[in-house]
Amino acid sequence: MATTNRSTLNTPTIPEDITKDELSLVRSYLLLTFIHKVFERDCRVIGKSGLFKTPQLYMELVSSATKKTSLMLQEVTRELTSRNLKITTVRQDQRGVEAQYTCRGYTGEINIQWPGFRSEMMQRMRAYLGLNPELAVLPKPESVEQMAMSI
Repeated sequence: MATTNRSTLNTPTIPEDITKDELSLVRSYLLLTFIHKVFERDCRVIGKSGLFKTPQLYMELVSSATKKTSLMLQEVTRELTSRNLKITTVRQDQRGVEAQYTCRGYTGEINIQWPGFRSEMMQRMRAYLGLNPELAVLPKPESVEQMAMSI
């Protein structure tokens, strides 16, 4: 669950200075940034591993998803700029991802716990790869955690 607060308050309510749509943009920015890095890394690993008979096919699939995330990230960044919303700091730790932002002169932060962040990452990654969400093969929780934590 994402929470936001002013710089010194720890209340899980959305202050009047940022709308739910703007907070959703911050969340999308974080997810797209992490997903883009995962896809880039995976593409490099596939190309260098020597384990695939046809690595170019898999690299093409992942590269296509990387391009989609890049375009979406550019659009989200444009939208953040148009709303005078700037993400100033992004941190991750064992609990999750935290971002600090400024919005029309106000400062706030969003905290997203790993379970929800990982789950949404996987859903979006499946979509960007053109995979059917109903056919998802769920990895062991440790491997999903490693994916998100190693960025």
